[in-house]
Amino acid sequence: MPERIHNFGAGPAVLPLSVVNAVGAALPNLMDSGFGLCEISHRSSTFQSVVDSAMERVRRVLSVPDDYTVLFLQGGASLQFYMTALNILNEGEKADFLVTGGWSQKALKEAGRIGNAEAIWNDEDNSFKSVPSDGEYSVREDAVYLHYTSNNTLYGTQYHHLPDSSGKPRILDASSDIAGVPLDVSAHEIIYAGAQKNLGPSGVTLVILSPWAMERCGDNLPTMLDYNVHASKGSLFNTPNTFGIFVLDQVFKWLEENGGLKGSIARNRAKANLLYQELDRTDFWAPHAHKDSRSVMNVTWRLSNQELEPTFLQEAEVAGLGGLKGHRSVGGIRASLYNGCPMESVVALVDFMREFSARYN
Repeated sequence: MPERIHNFGAGPAVLPLSVVNAVGAALPNLMDSGFGLCEISHRSSTFQSVVDSAMERVRRVLSVPDDYTVLFLQGGASLQFYMTALNILNEGEKADFLVTGGWSQKALKEAGRIGNAEAIWNDEDNSFKSVPSDGEYSVREDAVYLHYTSNNTLYGTQYHHLPDSSGKPRILDASSDIAGVPLDVSAHEIIYAGAQKNLGPSGVTLVILSPWAMERCGDNLPTMLDYNVHASKGSLFNTPNTFGIFVLDQVFKWLEENGGLKGSIARNRAKANLLYQELDRTDFWAPHAHKDSRSVMNVTWRLSNQELEPTFLQEAEVAGLGGLKGHRSVGGIRASLYNGCPMESVVALVDFMREFSARYN
C-alpha cells in the first residue's frame, strides 16, 4: 500500500490518522454490536449512543450554551444558505451580509429568494483580499440579522475579530474554521458548518441554534427544511449520515484528547505562522490576502513568475505534497491547514518551497 501523502486539499480534507484508524476498526463491527458502521440502523440504541456522544462533545469543545440546540443535518452549508433565511426571515424582511468571497456571495443569493438580502460590504472589486474592519459598513436599522462567513477558502482571508452587528443577531457560516479558531457561540444566533473541512467527512452539517433562532422559525415550512422538526427528533427525523456522525464524534474525541479548542488554536496558528514566514521571506512568492486578514486555515498565493506554477504543482505532487492547486475560479496555490493537517506536513511543504525557490529563482 502506498504511503499517505501530505494532504493540503480544501475538502473533503485530511483527518487525524487516529480517527482514520478508529473508523477502519468500526467498519466491520461498531462498538461490539455485531453490525458494521455502515450497516447499523439509525434507530438502534448503539447508534443513539453515537449521536448522544457527538452532541455532548460538540457542546464541551465549543462551549455551547445549555439552552442552544445542536443539530446534525445534511445538504452542506449550501443548503443552510437558504434554510437559515427560510426559517428566520418573513417575506419582505431584511437581512444584511458581509461579502468576503464566493461562499458569502452564494449565501446572499439564496437569502434573496426569501427576503430583502443586501450586501452592506463587498470586497469583490478588490479581488477579495481582506475582511472588513468595524466601522467600514453600516447595518440597516431594520435588518433582522447580520450574516458573515468567518473564513474564506477560495481567497485565504479570515476574520480575527467578532464583526460588529450593531446589536443585531449574527448568523455565521463557520464551515472552514470551526473548532480551529476562537469562537464565542453565545455571540451568535445560528452557526452552521459543513463537516468536510475541520470536523469529518462530507455529508454532515453541524448547525447550532439559539433560543431566539428556534422561536423565529416560521410555520408551515417544508418538513425537511424546518429546524423545529429536526430538533424535535434529535436529528433523527429521517435517516441521517450515520457514517459521518460517527466520524465527527471521533474527531471531537481527538480534539478533546489533544488540548480541546485551545490546543487546536495553538497548533493551527503555529502551522500558519511557519508557512507565512516562508511566503514573506522572498518575493519569489506572492501571497494573496492582506496581512491583517490572512487565514490560518487556507493559505493562498501565486508565484511571482506564474508560468512556474504548473511546474511547482507537478514537482510538489512527486514529492508527496497533494491538494495544493488553487480553486478553479482563482488559480494559483492553496494550502489548507485544517485541524487534521499535522505540523509535519507543513514542515515538509516549507522545506520543498525553499528548495524549489532556490532552484528556480
